[in-house]
Amino acid sequence: MQKNFALIGVAGYIAPRHLQAIKAVGGNLVAAFDIADSVGILDAYFPACEFFTEEFAFYDFLMDKTSIDYLVVCSPNYLHEAHCYAGLKLNADVICEKPLSLTTESLQHLADAQVYTNKHIYTILQLRLHPLLLDLKNEIEQNHPAFYQVKIEYFTPRGNWYHQSWKGDVQKSGGIATNIGVHLFDLANWLFGEVISMEVDKNNTTESIGILKLKNAEVQWHLNIESGNSTKRQISIGDKTIEFTNGFTDLHTASYQAILNQQGFTIDAVRPSIEIVERIRKF
Repeated sequence: MQKNFALIGVAGYIAPRHLQAIKAVGGNLVAAFDIADSVGILDAYFPACEFFTEEFAFYDFLMDKTSIDYLVVCSPNYLHEAHCYAGLKLNADVICEKPLSLTTESLQHLADAQVYTNKHIYTILQLRLHPLLLDLKNEIEQNHPAFYQVKIEYFTPRGNWYHQSWKGDVQKSGGIATNIGVHLFDLANWLFGEVISMEVDKNNTTESIGILKLKNAEVQWHLNIESGNSTKRQISIGDKTIEFTNGFTDLHTASYQAILNQQGFTIDAVRPSIEIVERIRKF
């Protein structure tokens, strides 16, 4: 049976990946909302989709005119909690972009809300679905027990606009470690186990450097958004380096298929990475 979707934040950077994924899994986008109206991309995927620039009108439509199976949240990070609540109140499951929340307290509120609404909140952790990283996960499990020296580098240059947008506001985005790095910290936890200790050497508006000591590895991280760098997304284990830039942006469809099969990534899956980035902000 075809599933109905609605989407908040359709004018944003990440929304096209969700539109493509909804289309690929045979879903129907019935309504979308954004305060910006530069949403012509809808025509390429769902030209009949209802579009709203006023949030209350969007919710009124979903309550009075149609029902949805999933609300997709692609809004700025600081709005994720409120928009996840909205999805649950619409009696829909929720698919929320990273980070699912900015704090562990917020995350617990969402976990509690799932219980009393009997609905589910899923998030996108596409690195866990990357073929090269799945192979690495299998290799690590086969070599268990072992302890690894690891370096994770993620350079993704951003222009001056970044600092003028909500992404450059730590209160709204969580800062670079949250907005850029939460996937990497989830990856480290998924591969090497729980956090034992942490050292933060630098954490400012453009760069984050530190060391995570995990159960099975010591992980050096280096995140950078300065415009002079070349793009780099890689993990090094000893003398082995895996570059995962290619294929990194094409895994939303796999994430959606897992969610439709009730195998999506839940609040429990993201809790360790939210704890990590929250601790980094406090250094």
